[in-house]
Amino acid sequence: MLLTIDVGNTNTVLGIFEEAALIKSWRVKTDPRDTADELWIRYSALLAKFEVTSLAICSTVPSTLRELRTMVSQYFSEVPATIVEPGVKTGVPLLVDNPREIGADRIVNTLAAHALYGENGPCIVVDFGTSTNLDVVSPKGEFLGGALAAGIEISVEALAARAAQLRRVELVKPKNVIGKNTVEALQSGTIFGFAGQVDGLVTRISQELFTLYPETKEVSVIATGGLAPLVIGVSETIDFHEPDLTLIGLRLVHERNS
Repeated sequence: MLLTIDVGNTNTVLGIFEEAALIKSWRVKTDPRDTADELWIRYSALLAKFEVTSLAICSTVPSTLRELRTMVSQYFSEVPATIVEPGVKTGVPLLVDNPREIGADRIVNTLAAHALYGENGPCIVVDFGTSTNLDVVSPKGEFLGGALAAGIEISVEALAARAAQLRRVELVKPKNVIGKNTVEALQSGTIFGFAGQVDGLVTRISQELFTLYPETKEVSVIATGGLAPLVIGVSETIDFHEPDLTLIGLRLVHERNS
């Protein structure tokens, strides 16, 4: 069985694949202070019922990636492991100014999006995490670049910290856009506001894609990330919701390198 580990700034997502099927996944907090032994204690409890025969890892947190390497060498020394980093075959050309700036998760998402939805033409991956990433995929599966914005939770926390009369609220869709109290007004501004931001960026990116690729008939927009469910029911441009996109991409990368 393949264990996939996607380390983000806020959460780490683990998944177990049996061939191409994702049979179990978990979401846990990312703590950059965790040591290799602490990571093993946490993960081994989740993996008790599974026999891991291979691993695929990507991380946007350098300190956690360092400890993961140590954990793998100590506890999975006999297991083939693929860590997404420079030199690993992904099959994704990076058509940007500095490829080394591109996070491993964005490359993995590009690969998965093209594999799942690329037959229709170019794709836009909207990853709702610590930041909101919009990654643009060409019809050939190339990473073209994208847009980055502050994530939903970060924005809410910053507003509550800087505004004396405002506070953190439960992030759910309010009944109306016009909030009748502070809680509803904050929920409206957050949920509908972020949906509007995404829709505006997707519209502008799509216009550029239609110019770059005149033969394009449609652009597939795929939402992923832990906070995607907050917006997918409100956004007017998101076509698909694939919560396990990064894990699927890790499986594909591992297959290319095994």
